Amino acid sequence: MKIKHLLLTALAVTATAMGIVWAADHIDAPAVTSTTSDITDYYAFQSPENADNLVFVANLQGLLDPMATASARFDEQIMVEFNIDNTGDAVEDLVIQAVFRDGKVQAYGPVAPAETGLISRVETDGGLVEAEITQYNEPAIVGSGKGMKVFAGPRDDPFFFDFTQYSEIIAGNASGFNDPGADTFAGTNVLSVVVEVPKSMLGNAATLNTWVESKRKI
Repeated sequence: MKIKHLLLTALAVTATAMGIVWAADHIDAPAVTSTTSDITDYYAFQSPENADNLVFVANLQGLLDPMATASARFDEQIMVEFNIDNTGDAVEDLVIQAVFRDGKVQAYGPVAPAETGLISRVETDGGLVEAEITQYNEPAIVGSGKGMKVFAGPRDDPFFFDFTQYSEIIAGNASGFNDPGADTFAGTNVLSVVVEVPKSMLGNAATLNTWVESKRKI
């Protein structure tokens, strides 16, 4: 199956062995805002339960009203691809790919991709870990295998940002943020994809460059 690049996000981060990093892109990509491929946040951090693991999180379809969340669905034509560069050349050496089929999330990898850049295919040689997609207001369903864990489902948007105050700063009407500020995204939800992976599966580099993309099937 061929996957065509749809959104190459600006959500690229550098992860160290102990670091916690995040990037956000709420309502900043007009071409895909309010579509099933819109990535709002990306997080990469050491597992709080196992220091030998890293966790990758991609949030999609932001600003979901609670009344609309129960009917929100992952798009089966979209693949979420976590890219990992462990050689410092800004080219993915490994990928973790999440696809959605028949009410399940299927995570492949980490595996070296056959192609890098804008065109990908599902790398089934990397093995599969899957889970039932968790429904709104239901307990989390976590799949496991190969030392990995995977989750997909709706969650409260974890990103805090005072967009109104930010707009005032940009307009020159304010010099900084308030403490505390007002969380623009409070009360809204996202669809989250979470993959936890042993660090040993990501190579021996002390620093990883990592970014996330959503890609549409053609």
